Amino acid sequence: MTTAERYKKTIDFFRQHAPKAATELTYTNPYELLVAVMLSAQCTDKRVNLTTPALFQHYPTVFALSEAPVDAVFALIKSISYPNNKARHLVAAARQLVDHHQGNIPSKIEELVKLPGVGRKTANVVVSVVFDQPAMAVDTHVFRVSARIGLTKKAKTPLEAEKQLMRHLPAEVVAVAHHWLILHGRYICVARKPKCTACGLTDVCIWFKKNQNNPTTKSVPHEK
Repeated sequence: MTTAERYKKTIDFFRQHAPKAATELTYTNPYELLVAVMLSAQCTDKRVNLTTPALFQHYPTVFALSEAPVDAVFALIKSISYPNNKARHLVAAARQLVDHHQGNIPSKIEELVKLPGVGRKTANVVVSVVFDQPAMAVDTHVFRVSARIGLTKKAKTPLEAEKQLMRHLPAEVVAVAHHWLILHGRYICVARKPKCTACGLTDVCIWFKKNQNNPTTKSVPHEK
């Protein structure tokens, strides 16, 4: 099977079975999504969604968050992983947004990654979800699933995986493809014991073909 055929079959499968895949983070505007994605680093979306309501009640806008004491933000997000760093980053990012962007969330990756606590993955999520741009955010699920299926080959970093995916995915499906892969990795192609018997992609999956006699004994690198 050629790479083009593998991509086509994968896209066709997800178009049929997950046509409206979307982020599981709860948000109502670009500010809330940015905050939620920043909090989601090495943390589950479920935990983030339990935490953000109180945070947004206290700080409903970028302007409010920019004036917040870091200790107060920490108290509201302390159940999240790395709350000290994230509290500092949230306040610093909000101040920078107020000072340099009039409180607006930038639509360009190059501007977003200048914000404290915002890496390329976070920036890609924001521009793809909020601004519907063809950006591929590669988290640990996307990295794992794309490697297992064979959409990426020998990618050692999330950026290498991103470049390979962007090279082969049609621009019009890039944004939703992120959600296809992340949700597939979250619920089916899980890290330790992939649920291959419940997967509709075994006919194109390189990992399955190599490990079908014992599909839980090997893994692929995760995002660092």
